[in-house]
Amino acid sequence: MMPTPPTKSASYNPLQGFAAPFTRSRAFPFLWLAHLISFLGSSVTMVILPVLVYSLTGSTTIMGFVMAVYMLPNIIMLPIAGHIVDRHDRVRIMMLADILRFVIMLSTAALSLSGLLSIPVLMVLIGFYGMLDGLFQPAYAAMRATVFTADIRVAANSLTQMSTQTVRLIGPALGGLLVTHLSAGIGFGLDALTYLLSLVCLVYLRRVLALKLLPQQPAAPADSTGIVVPEAEADWRADFKEGIAVLRSHPWLWITILAFSFVNICYGGITVILVPWLFKVHHGWPPYLYGLAVTFSGVGAILGGLLFGMRPVWKHRGLMAYGGALLSGLALLLLPFAQTASGAIALFAVEGFGLMIFGLIWEISLQELVPQEAFGRVASLDMLGSFALLPLGYVLVGWLADLIGGVATIAIFAGIGMACITFVLSIPAIRRFQ
Repeated sequence: MMPTPPTKSASYNPLQGFAAPFTRSRAFPFLWLAHLISFLGSSVTMVILPVLVYSLTGSTTIMGFVMAVYMLPNIIMLPIAGHIVDRHDRVRIMMLADILRFVIMLSTAALSLSGLLSIPVLMVLIGFYGMLDGLFQPAYAAMRATVFTADIRVAANSLTQMSTQTVRLIGPALGGLLVTHLSAGIGFGLDALTYLLSLVCLVYLRRVLALKLLPQQPAAPADSTGIVVPEAEADWRADFKEGIAVLRSHPWLWITILAFSFVNICYGGITVILVPWLFKVHHGWPPYLYGLAVTFSGVGAILGGLLFGMRPVWKHRGLMAYGGALLSGLALLLLPFAQTASGAIALFAVEGFGLMIFGLIWEISLQELVPQEAFGRVASLDMLGSFALLPLGYVLVGWLADLIGGVATIAIFAGIGMACITFVLSIPAIRRFQ
């Protein structure tokens, strides 16, 4: 029986609410810490990478191709990853991904420090890195749905997102300082180290789950250790269709995934391809200012997570989620017109706030609506819908920016994203989602 949600009249202490995931779940701290540590490294890399590419080439088109090479293996992996995640030990999958990502980032660091890292070699390494992300992320999403039980769900999601964004206060600024005063190779090496530390946390997480005999896959038989035994007759295509059936049963889910397959092209293309260009090439600002902009996007996101976590229940979640996405688009639209670095950084903070509100509501709605035994498949379909067109979008944004200019391209894609969100808000199933 599901716990009764708090009512308006119930006394709710926000501080106790945020502490609940630590006091009520032994598994939460290890899952939380593993992701937090590895995210620190990846946030450093995601700042260093565009600075490195623009330093070597100065081309938005090349930057678009680099990000497309990262995303394409990720996308190809996702349909298969959903099947793997729902049929095998999810923590072991995360551990394997961490080990292989450590090897890739250590190799990238060594090549960079030795002066042998070229754009073609970087693309190969980034491609393998993206493939492993496509395996890791559905497993991590499914583990969140398992560990974030109904009694801690709002607090656990808010706390996870807030702490993740807190790392964004450190990681991007650290990445900017490293690439400015030391080298890109040092940053890549730091990223490699974080995957080893994350692996240690996952080892302890697996021990906690084994001690509790927590069933990870109710649909599949488990052995005496609680680890899932895969079914011989399981077929990834059948699992894929079953995941689609789950999505089709909830208009909120499939409409939002479809809408954001286009919105992510617009917003993602701007933030990944054109914002680094805006800071480094268009304005000629030093790299640490771009790091600060990404950091303050995290500040805005933390404020959004703090606001959302202050209450156990929110009404009008459809309007809130899409309103947050619309606010982010407006901030990106205004970004090229900010003449000072402080103004651009402030707009990036607004962008982070809006996307955090959307992201929290989306994550919680998935955990509420999707059955545990199918969560890996649905999470992979969610990511597939969100990311499938991103490689094309990155290349298109980079090419168009070289053709007509980055400022005009930002205005076009921000406007298209906002128009898409406004259209979806006209659908009653979205607007009235509670």
